[in-house]
Amino acid sequence: MNWDQLAEDYLGVAQHVLSDMRGAIETVAEDLAARLERGNKIMICGNGGSAGDAQHFAGELVNRFLFDRRPYAGIALTTDTSVLTAIGNDYGYEQVFAKQVEGLGKAGDALIGISTSGNADNVCLAMETARKMNIHTVAMTGGSGGKLIALTDTVLSVSCTGSTPRIQEGHGVIIHALCERIEEILR
Repeated sequence: MNWDQLAEDYLGVAQHVLSDMRGAIETVAEDLAARLERGNKIMICGNGGSAGDAQHFAGELVNRFLFDRRPYAGIALTTDTSVLTAIGNDYGYEQVFAKQVEGLGKAGDALIGISTSGNADNVCLAMETARKMNIHTVAMTGGSGGKLIALTDTVLSVSCTGSTPRIQEGHGVIIHALCERIEEILR
């Protein structure tokens, strides 16, 4: 392992997110805060490491990030194994998030779909479902953004790298920046 290269790559991703994506992240944070203030919720989905990111994001919203404050309505669509396995068994894995969006979402909510490639079929289908329901969609992706680019209202793409681990690290920085800014706005 080349530790110096790893550090250079990691710092490059953080610099890209915090400099090049600052305006887009600020816009998304303001929009999400306004939705929460109006009583809407933020739903988040993704697969694998992105499922972990969805759960992390929801946990920061519902509990706290930096400040003690009221809980915000955030839900990871990746956590209910009974729902996930029932939908997967009866309708197929590509439906596991879309069916939850249809059952839990309402107009004015937001759905954040996390996919490093932007091509996860179940995340893409969830985005299509959300848009039909007038739910605002945000994609967190990487590289070229994949199929999600055409399916979402707003894209936050860690486009400086094609490396899945570096994209995931960039998503972590984005999630923390969003949580911090949402708390500042709503506090």
